[in-house]
Amino acid sequence: MTNTTDGPRRSPVRRTAVALAGAAALAGLAGVYAPSPAYAGPHAAATDFSDCPALPAGVDPARWRCEVHTAAPLLTIGRVTVTLAPITMTHAEGPMPDGTAGQVWGAMHSTPTAVPGGLTGRAADDHGRRRLAIRPEYGGRSDFYTGRLSLRFRLLSPLLPKACTVGASTPVDFQLKRSGPSEWISQDPPLIRFSAYDDTFTAPAAEDCGPLTAPVNRRLGLPAASGNLMAYDATYTFRTYDQLPRS
Repeated sequence: MTNTTDGPRRSPVRRTAVALAGAAALAGLAGVYAPSPAYAGPHAAATDFSDCPALPAGVDPARWRCEVHTAAPLLTIGRVTVTLAPITMTHAEGPMPDGTAGQVWGAMHSTPTAVPGGLTGRAADDHGRRRLAIRPEYGGRSDFYTGRLSLRFRLLSPLLPKACTVGASTPVDFQLKRSGPSEWISQDPPLIRFSAYDDTFTAPAAEDCGPLTAPVNRRLGLPAASGNLMAYDATYTFRTYDQLPRS
């Protein structure tokens, strides 16, 4: 995932992680998962690997790992800034039979985050029928070796249709870049912290919001070609497929 530079230089765990994820010198994303800040030390052993995807045919399970990461990103999209509720993502990566780098998407889980000011921008509308929340959803594209990830952002309110989404037709594409070295919190089980960001992405307009589509976009300042930010502080853990519990 990330090109980790911390931790004991001779650690077998570290050598394995770097060997499998060295190509991800990206922004620190080629494997990002683990339950939020409290997720450290012995808690890492309780990571849920149930979303680990099936491996491609012919690969060596001992050389493929399932990575689980969690982040609570700071998101500025248009004129709104929120710290998103934790996102957990799972994917697998490792060498293909021909030696090329492979990866398989697993799953993403997230919950809504309230947008201060609701649909109007007034504090009085933080609650009630004019409240507004945003929930990130997987946008169908990911490359954890290079830090590329696409997301959609569902807009939730009693006054909006369920389909109301930023990036409904064209997902928001992120190219995450590392903002510092990774840090090994634990070697056994492995738990690694990293930070990444993207301040160059374009935020499209919200779509499928019914009669409120135009007011919602005015409220959020969308579409926005610049001034957007995803600051992505995360932790992740992993297991090779030969170490996963048998179902």
